[in-house]
Amino acid sequence: MGSKKLQVWLPVLFAVVMIVGMLIGFQLKEKTMSPLFFKSSTRSSIQELTELIKNRYVDKVSEDSINGLVANELLKHLDPHSVYIPSSDLSAANEDIMGNFQGIGIEFRQMNDTVNVMSVISGGPAEKVGLMVGDQLIFVNDSISIAGKKLDGNAIRKLFRGPADSKVKVKFLRAGKMQSVTITRGNIPVSSVDAAYMIAPKVGFIRLNKFAERTYEEFMTELEKLQALKMESLILDLRGNTGGLMKEAVDMADEFLEDNKLIVYTEGENTPRTEFTAKRPGLFEKGKLVVLIDESSASASEILAGALQDWDRATIMGRRSFGKGLVQQQFQLSDGSAVRLTVARYFTPLGRNIQKSYAEGIDKYNDELLGRFHPTDSSAKKDSLARSVKKYKTPAGKMVFGGGGITPDTTVLFDSSLYTRAVLQVLMTSTLNDFAYYDFIRNRAQYITYKSPTEFNLNFNISDDQWKRFVQYASKEGLNFGVIDARSKAFILNRIKALIARQIWRTNGYFVVANAEDVLVNKALKAAE
Repeated sequence: MGSKKLQVWLPVLFAVVMIVGMLIGFQLKEKTMSPLFFKSSTRSSIQELTELIKNRYVDKVSEDSINGLVANELLKHLDPHSVYIPSSDLSAANEDIMGNFQGIGIEFRQMNDTVNVMSVISGGPAEKVGLMVGDQLIFVNDSISIAGKKLDGNAIRKLFRGPADSKVKVKFLRAGKMQSVTITRGNIPVSSVDAAYMIAPKVGFIRLNKFAERTYEEFMTELEKLQALKMESLILDLRGNTGGLMKEAVDMADEFLEDNKLIVYTEGENTPRTEFTAKRPGLFEKGKLVVLIDESSASASEILAGALQDWDRATIMGRRSFGKGLVQQQFQLSDGSAVRLTVARYFTPLGRNIQKSYAEGIDKYNDELLGRFHPTDSSAKKDSLARSVKKYKTPAGKMVFGGGGITPDTTVLFDSSLYTRAVLQVLMTSTLNDFAYYDFIRNRAQYITYKSPTEFNLNFNISDDQWKRFVQYASKEGLNFGVIDARSKAFILNRIKALIARQIWRTNGYFVVANAEDVLVNKALKAAE
């Protein structure tokens, strides 16, 4: 039963996350951002048709809807990654890749019709006025009630976001007592680094979630900290990293490769070949390097992994990467909307274009990802590639392949047996997150005595009483864990522990705990030692 659930639901969840994330995989250039890029005043038949529908159609149709429909219908016949962005969505679309937004610096979740503070960004405006995890937000600017009603997350978010230095008044409940603060909004960084710590003596671990404007800068800060702790080997985790800015990946590769080595080159019908090479002494050109990838590692992640594989600089481990070898540039349109248009393909140093085929249309292009979770996909991929695509040899004589993503040097299969019915049930709901949050609020005094996530991971274990409370809590959500196999219980216990750590140390705490039971991370650790 668990296997069937896995085949139906888990791949779908992965695919949705990946495809949404892929929309941010593009390369920005200042000249393409100019609103004056298009200067022609000649009206095309498309413009005439749009005006005709707007002015004469039987029902009212918004201009954005018309433009979006026409643009997306056209773009989907080009490639899967060219996309039209309406003016109303442009600011939000740019926020993640730019690496910051303007707001108060909290993560919230609506639970039982109440907006709860789930996390407070260190050093942000909310922390400065004393807002804490567990506070329940009731009123915004005195008159706007956000409690006791079902509200859209975006609507709540808009209340707290706004120009830097503007103010917002918030009333909240803490331990049953109403309190009020006025928060001055600021620029809130969105970190690209999920985790960075010494996972073992002399071995560092860094996990990146994207390649945004400040990713290289953040990476260098963490790399220097780890080197100060006597790091000699590094595990770089790019799983789930759907890409972003090519420049950030190139700068990062430069830290691992010797000067003048080709990192990547781009070329298109209307874009001449442009090469990107290592230009400076890197901070980590020696020492063991292991890079982790999976089916949602794409774009800039593949540029970095491909360059390191081609030059025999790193051992690539995990599962075959997505296969996105197309470069987008963003062009501003005259009405305030924009289009991210594919302008070139990128190639690894050996000349590999690892873009997977989209000749059969976007639907099949996206559906191909679902097949990645079948055990035969990863295990047979190398043999399949050896027969059907062009092969390349690295300077050390290792065979690598073009087409369909980066194939790891060491493949670690997706373990479907872990995702039993019990595990799938709990992963498809918010039960784990909600229980960990409530447990943290209940036992905050105990948890904050731990000085670091490593200390917490070594010395804290979920008690029998906590497990019983979780079973009771889950039963209220319609989930029955009264009888559960040992492996599924161990998985859930580790996830609860990791989510509690996240409440204290954010994503770094989460991965310190979760990595301890991660099969791929443990294999990478052996390779790095």
